[in-house]
Amino acid sequence: MHSMNPRPSQLLNPQREPAAPRDASTILLLRDCADGKGYEVLMTRRANQGNFANAYVFPGGGLEAQDADQANHALARVRPGMLDAGGAQRVTEALAGVRETFEELGILLAYDENGQSITPAQVQQLDRKASLYDQCRERGWTLAVDQLWYLAQWTAARDLPKRFNVPFFVARMPEGQTPEADETEQFEPTWISPQDALQRFAEKKLFIVFPTERTLQRMTSYASAQAVIDALQGEQRLWRSCPRTGYLKGQDTRHMETDMAFGELEFVHPDGQAGHHLDWQSEKAVPLRKNLMRLTAPNPGMMTGPGTNSYLVGDAHSGYIAIDPGPDEPEHLQRLHDAAGGDIRFIVCTHSHPDHSPGAAPLQAMVVQSGHAKPPIMGMPSASTARAHSRFKPEVVLRDGERITLTSTGPEGEITHTLQALYTPGHAANHLCFLLEEDALLFSGDHILNGSTTVISPPDGNMMDYLDSLDRLHALCAEHEIRYILPAHGYVLGFAPQQITKLKNHRLAREAKVHAAMRAKPDGNVQDWVALAYADTPPALWPVAERSLLAHVERIQKLCLGR
Repeated sequence: MHSMNPRPSQLLNPQREPAAPRDASTILLLRDCADGKGYEVLMTRRANQGNFANAYVFPGGGLEAQDADQANHALARVRPGMLDAGGAQRVTEALAGVRETFEELGILLAYDENGQSITPAQVQQLDRKASLYDQCRERGWTLAVDQLWYLAQWTAARDLPKRFNVPFFVARMPEGQTPEADETEQFEPTWISPQDALQRFAEKKLFIVFPTERTLQRMTSYASAQAVIDALQGEQRLWRSCPRTGYLKGQDTRHMETDMAFGELEFVHPDGQAGHHLDWQSEKAVPLRKNLMRLTAPNPGMMTGPGTNSYLVGDAHSGYIAIDPGPDEPEHLQRLHDAAGGDIRFIVCTHSHPDHSPGAAPLQAMVVQSGHAKPPIMGMPSASTARAHSRFKPEVVLRDGERITLTSTGPEGEITHTLQALYTPGHAANHLCFLLEEDALLFSGDHILNGSTTVISPPDGNMMDYLDSLDRLHALCAEHEIRYILPAHGYVLGFAPQQITKLKNHRLAREAKVHAAMRAKPDGNVQDWVALAYADTPPALWPVAERSLLAHVERIQKLCLGR
């Protein structure tokens, strides 16, 4: 798996093989509310022993050999599109869901010998403990696989000892049938709206597991059962997830691929072990790899998120490169110095802003004072457009493509840590990103953040440059198989190329809104345009948004005038 970790020797822990997941299937049965407002889903409580004890779940269970039997597939009425999209495996999964729902709750999705939906009286004739397939075959019935729609795919987190791989299907509850729990595996069948289930979970009145919670959250965006089914007409699932586990406030928490902390959890523990603490703090360094630590400055705020991330690249043998020492904050700089054992060989700044570069000179002085050689302060000098508080003059100017290398000898022989400077103007005229070549890691400074979009403030900030730099970073990701981005604010980002594409699309969508605002109010001022283009953001943020809006206006005017 080269693209995930090119240098496994730098991972913090030996890697373990997660338990192999077993295949299962589950069905969300939906019905519209009697008052015509919204819809409900059927949930049951699991037994107080075994998997997911006492949790409220959707009916379902493990796949069995009989579900894959071709003779039983012949009993299924299937949409052609379902076969095209998922093949025989999708039919096997759907049949397992139908069978389990019948065994657990006595609900059957089927047609009689005349092709009509079966009646509750017909279902009553069947024995829930005998083979469903044989009983349908005897009667000439077919199973209504064509009523199931593929919603999502969940695979249990890699740190769990017992894991399942589960497609979630949705179907309408058959008319007139009533769920009756088997009272061994399932109890208390409950019709509940997704909103109410989440509310009761929040109040600790109902226990649900993470995939159930996240599925219900997604379901709240649909107004009716039909709206859910309409969203699935393309035969493609809406999402697929294998969550990862981290710790927050000492509690283990699960995170989906779309969550802010997912990339960092994958980065630190590729095999899915649950050992990484996600709490933001400034007291101690957070090891991310054997050759990489992060220390977050105690400067949280609206513009800095949890604080500025300072990174130490290297090891005790090679010495360290400090990236973005941050503000002149003596305690933070002392911690940075101490985490490196004082052996900082180079100090590099991504750009000149006051939360990034002022710590460089005092950190350098600390290193000298502790008896080490004076590390050069490196970066790109601020341009004439920089504000007074954002001036920066490095001792060594780093040009695009220049490299800084640390070397050490370890058990595997010589180890190098090579940082390549990448000129990425846009957020600031002197902005650099850095590529740690051996590990294919991108340090993005303020160009790419986790959890927010960076402010582009003209004249030192430039939207044309910003988007061009993004394109360059995207190409670099492909060239070096970069999977992870280490931003100056927020957790490590995974799925690097996709994140950059998403960020660019977000910027261009905002620009389209700015352009529309300019056309709607051609004589308007910046405040008028912000109110329209940023109507989806809190007005408290509009003064900051004005800066980025100006940058978009500049770019729009340039593009309209053909540069």
